[in-house]
Amino acid sequence: MTPNVRVRFAPAPTGLLHIGNARTALFNYIFAKRYGGTFILRIEDTDVERSTETSIDHILKDLQWLGIRWEEGPDRGGSDGPYRQSQRLPLYSDYTERLFREAKAYKCFCSNERLEALRKEQISKGMMPRYDGRCRSLSKEEISKLESEGLRPVLRFRIEKGSIVFEDLVHGRMHFESEGIGDFIIIRSDGMAAYNFACVIDDHLMHVTHVIRGEDHLSNTPRQILIYQALEWQSPVFAHHPLILGGDRSPLSKRHGATSVSQYREEGFLPEALVNYLVLLGWTPPSGEEILPLERIFEDFSLSVISKSAPVFNRKKLEWLNSHYIRKKEEERLSELLLPYLEKAGLPIRQIDPNHLTKISGVLKENLVVLSQLEEYLGIFFDEKFFFEDGAKTVLLDSKNRETLHIILNVLKASSEITPDNCPALLSQLEEKTGRRGKDLYAPLRAGVTGKKKGPELVKTLPLLGRERIIHRLKMALEIT
Repeated sequence: MTPNVRVRFAPAPTGLLHIGNARTALFNYIFAKRYGGTFILRIEDTDVERSTETSIDHILKDLQWLGIRWEEGPDRGGSDGPYRQSQRLPLYSDYTERLFREAKAYKCFCSNERLEALRKEQISKGMMPRYDGRCRSLSKEEISKLESEGLRPVLRFRIEKGSIVFEDLVHGRMHFESEGIGDFIIIRSDGMAAYNFACVIDDHLMHVTHVIRGEDHLSNTPRQILIYQALEWQSPVFAHHPLILGGDRSPLSKRHGATSVSQYREEGFLPEALVNYLVLLGWTPPSGEEILPLERIFEDFSLSVISKSAPVFNRKKLEWLNSHYIRKKEEERLSELLLPYLEKAGLPIRQIDPNHLTKISGVLKENLVVLSQLEEYLGIFFDEKFFFEDGAKTVLLDSKNRETLHIILNVLKASSEITPDNCPALLSQLEEKTGRRGKDLYAPLRAGVTGKKKGPELVKTLPLLGRERIIHRLKMALEIT
């Protein structure tokens, strides 16, 4: 392995952080940690019309929420900054001038209309669309004349015949013929550096040793290698991992459900669950275990064993992992994580006893798949949210169940306060007094006390509700007509 490993994650701030990009960030971060290297965050914001500060803020917050930490970046600085591409534009001019001076790049004045017509014509003939080199041989006089007419050229990289071969850490040996690429743009007509050019300059100046990214960038890699060669620089090592697919095996998109990290965060997935799941998409640890903390992943991760097949996103698997991490969460910490959902539901969180909320968390942690599901159970523990669901009303209107509730109510009126210690004995007494067991007893009891047909275990729930509240709710249940 190359000493002094340096990797980077370079998102374009044109929207929310997609979970596919988050997975790329994780692979880079884990790889850096695995080999004691440096993880760099670079913001590629040269798309002026679509890049926003809000998007940058969201990306930074989502990466931090996932537990990803960078040693160099736009908010931390570093010796190879700045770390926003829009602030690096002056750095590119020396290299563009060099390529132009050495005839490795040339000015192109072709209009968008001509290029579009050329593309359509090539497609109609079954050809791969690429620039035809019309401006390759313009003389100085012709260039001067066109510029004097106010035309603003792009700068194209001159492609020569040959092969581009490189070893990919995921896919192995990759082979491209330059003839299929065509002379590509490195500087746009507005003077902004194009992606492939800026990416090479930035990666070189930031001393990036490994470029780990999605395989949608595979077609960019031969172009970038040609620029490295033209500037007589050593290329980094490349690794292109397969992209995440939806259930229909098309690229994961909004039609498959939530796709951004912030959406999963708001829904109540825990960062450790999302990290665990994303890393396992296409990578299997040597132990075969599915539940792995990040520290274990640092020890075991290897790019060479990433599957070449695209993984399919499975929300049910993610939910299973999330429910596991919720159950393992300390109750006091879980209660803190639930506060935003209580506040969103309109409950006065400052008036809620923290100790009581911690106990509620302990009862609910076995039922929650995502934290936002808390809203389904609020009516059980908070009177202002209590109501009888239609399914519960159906149970409560059954004559046999009403008879059972009357007996339960009389037993509770004569009993002492319900505690975790005496609740099992109380339930046994209710079985004896009503002559009913299992669903016959607990279905009407649950419906009358919680207003629901399903929920957390009654032996844990009843002590939290307290005797007086339970009696009041049972009386309400018996008034349903």
